[in-house]
Amino acid sequence: MQVGIVGLPFAGKTTLFQTLLSQRAESNGIKSKQSTERGIIKIGDDRLDRLTALFQPQKKVPAQVEYIKITGLDPLNESGLSSQFFTDLKIVEEIVLVVRAFEDDLVPHPFGLMNPFRDLEFALSEFVLSDLLIIEKRLERLAKQLQKKPEATDQRELLLLQKCRLSLEEGRAMQDILLSPEEQMLLKGYQFLSVKPRLAIFNISEADLMNPERWLSDRGSLPVSRDQIMPMCLKIEREIAELHEADRQQFLDELGIGDPALNRLVRKSYDLLGLISFFTVGADECRAWTIRRGMTAQQAAGVIHSDLERGFIRADVVSCKELLEQGSLSACRQKGLLRLEGKEYVVQDGDVMEIRFNV
Repeated sequence: MQVGIVGLPFAGKTTLFQTLLSQRAESNGIKSKQSTERGIIKIGDDRLDRLTALFQPQKKVPAQVEYIKITGLDPLNESGLSSQFFTDLKIVEEIVLVVRAFEDDLVPHPFGLMNPFRDLEFALSEFVLSDLLIIEKRLERLAKQLQKKPEATDQRELLLLQKCRLSLEEGRAMQDILLSPEEQMLLKGYQFLSVKPRLAIFNISEADLMNPERWLSDRGSLPVSRDQIMPMCLKIEREIAELHEADRQQFLDELGIGDPALNRLVRKSYDLLGLISFFTVGADECRAWTIRRGMTAQQAAGVIHSDLERGFIRADVVSCKELLEQGSLSACRQKGLLRLEGKEYVVQDGDVMEIRFNV
C-alpha cells in the first residue's frame, strides 16, 4: 500500500513523514526538503503481537505501508504546479493532505492568513483541474479518431468522458460522480487524482489539543466528510515518537491521550482503502497479510503466493479472537471453531488461515 503525503509549504508534511518513520525532525523547522521522499513503516497490530506471544515463532512479520512525501503543492509558484508533482501522486493509492491549522508568526503562510478549509479547497481544486485536463486531451484525440475511423472509436469511452468532463467543470471530484462498475473499469487506467481516497490532516496547535473537535464542526461546502478529517498536533506526535517506549505511555497519560494519533491515521488509511488483515501462524513465523475487503479465500491465498491461489483446495479458518481465547489450534479444532472453507469464502478481518493446496 502506497500513501502520498502532500501539503502547502510549512503545513507539517515533513514533520508527519519523519514522525511516521520515527525520524528526528530538522532543528530548523522552517526548512523543507524539495525532493520526493519514501519510507516504509511496519503497522502495529495488537492481534499479531498476541499471536506471536502464543506461538513463539522465529519471526514476526507485520503488515507494511509505504509513505511518500511529495513536494510541489505551492500556490506561489509562478509556473504552476510541476508535472512531476502530478506524476508522483498518480502512483499512490491514497492521498493524505496536511493542512495548517496553527498560527506561527515566525513561519509565514503562503496565503498570508491561516485557513485550513481554504488550503484544502485549493488542493482539491488542483486535483479536479488535473483530471479535467487529462479528459480534455483524451477527448481531443477521440474527436480526431472519430473523423478518420469512426468504426474504431469506443463510443462508450467517449460518452463516459463527456459525462465526467461536465461534472469536473462544475467543480465536482471524480470521487463524487456516480459510476457503474463497468464505467469504473473503463476509467481505471487514467489514474485520476480526484477519485483517490483522501484524508485531511489538520495540523493543530497544542492549545487545541484538548478540543480538536472544533475543526470538525463547520466544513462549509467542501466535498470532504467528517470522517475524512483528522485533527492532529504533529508537534506533540513528533515528541511522542521520539520518546523511549517506557516513557511514552506516561507522556500520553499526562496529556490525556489514549492512543497516539499516528496509530489512528494508519487505521483510517486502511478503512478508506477498504483494507483488512488476515494472519498466518506457525513455528517459523506469524505474519499479517493485507487484502481488500471482500476478497475470497482463494484470492487471499494468491496474496501469499500465486501457487497457493492456482492450486487452492480449501482453507482452515478460525477467528483471531477465538484462537487467542482457546490458546491453540488443536483446542479450536476440538470445539469445532476451526472451519473448513472453500474458494468462495469471503475472508473476514482478523481471520487466521492455513491454506491447503496442490500444484
